[in-house]
Amino acid sequence: MTFKPLRALAHDLDAGAVTAQELVETALARIQDPAGEGARAFLTLDGAAAVELAQFYDRQRRAGRSVPPFAGIPVGAKDLFDIKGQVTRAGSAILANAPPAQADAPAIARVKAAGFIVVGRNNMTEFAYSGVGLNPHYGTPRSPYDRKTGRIPGGSSSGAGVAVADGMVPLAIGTDTGGSCRIPAAYNGVVGYKPSTGRIPTAGAYPLSKTLDSIGPLARTVECCALTDAVLAGDWDGVIAPPRHGLRFAVPRSYFEGTIDEDVAAHFDRALSHLGEAGIAIAEVAFDELSQLPAINSKGGISAVEAMLHHRAQIASLGEGYDQRVRRRIELGALISAPDYADLLAMRKSLIAQFNRGMTGFDALVMPTTCNIAPAISALARDEEYLRLNFLSLRNTFTGNFLDCCGISLPMHKEGEPPTGLMLMAPHGQDQQVFSAAQAVESALASLRSA
Repeated sequence: MTFKPLRALAHDLDAGAVTAQELVETALARIQDPAGEGARAFLTLDGAAAVELAQFYDRQRRAGRSVPPFAGIPVGAKDLFDIKGQVTRAGSAILANAPPAQADAPAIARVKAAGFIVVGRNNMTEFAYSGVGLNPHYGTPRSPYDRKTGRIPGGSSSGAGVAVADGMVPLAIGTDTGGSCRIPAAYNGVVGYKPSTGRIPTAGAYPLSKTLDSIGPLARTVECCALTDAVLAGDWDGVIAPPRHGLRFAVPRSYFEGTIDEDVAAHFDRALSHLGEAGIAIAEVAFDELSQLPAINSKGGISAVEAMLHHRAQIASLGEGYDQRVRRRIELGALISAPDYADLLAMRKSLIAQFNRGMTGFDALVMPTTCNIAPAISALARDEEYLRLNFLSLRNTFTGNFLDCCGISLPMHKEGEPPTGLMLMAPHGQDQQVFSAAQAVESALASLRSA
């Protein structure tokens, strides 16, 4: 069985073409397949409870009783979410014996209320602090591309990206502070969405940056992400409206040209050509706001300060148990003074206003999701290369977090090519417009993707 998109799965469940138990047991079998990546993509499974809930939904349907719209569809949840009765480790070893959560995080509660069944907790970068997805404590799940070599999954929602790409689950719930939904989406060939901050409550999700944290889905289609976003946010119905006019995209080529590798550059130019043929207007622009971001964040930026504020006591007592690469990045926050932090926030506010004005007349800013294809895990053995490749993974996506955008990554590669992502971003609050534009892009690239 191949998992269909969410709307089709919901229809089949209601029509009796498939049962919730069959879906959940299929997911569990794939996760537990010893030949697959399930042992690294999932840190824990809640199989018995998941099957029991699936059987309950099946009985309700047979009895003609109403059930939630997605009742019985299995999903994965990133290891940083509180789930009642489970330990929230956030991909770390030092929290493995922490007390179980007393309640579900609001985001998880909303997912469950819509009928989704959380079958397990997805692996992640420790404390969500990297774009490459390595985890020295629990292993690193491998991207589906060139699995023999073993390539990074992207982070920090690493297990989520691999689980969806491998068909273990049709949907996974991740978080995005600097690109952590969109980067794994790009490296694994799926769709990942970062919502406007504040739309989805982050309570009960282990924090990285109170300013930048957001919660989003990874799935196989734009519509699947839209439906899930609607469940998580509760502020729309997830029905994507067609564009109200001819789409016009801004491409900041001067920002990423010279930083992207040959595969990404070729895929991006080919995708833009297809979009142009589909009637989407493409205009090259120069946003000074973007060119300032690498220097602004060279010392770790807002994320490092806010992460250090949360972790400093824990590092003082349990620091040796951290992934030391993550620890060193967090500790950069101690080098940024309070006045410098205040300046960062003020500068961000000013750059957001400038960027929003510059986006007038455009439906989205478009660029490659990542600068490179997923590198081999072995390429990150040296700390210098880890830092360089982590920077390249995050470079483009973090622009959206810093400039308070909503954004989405869609696959732009052909079957058999290294997975690459096309990213659309727009100013805060334009989530529904981004989904509308993304669905048009998905349609325009369909023939390319299947060629």
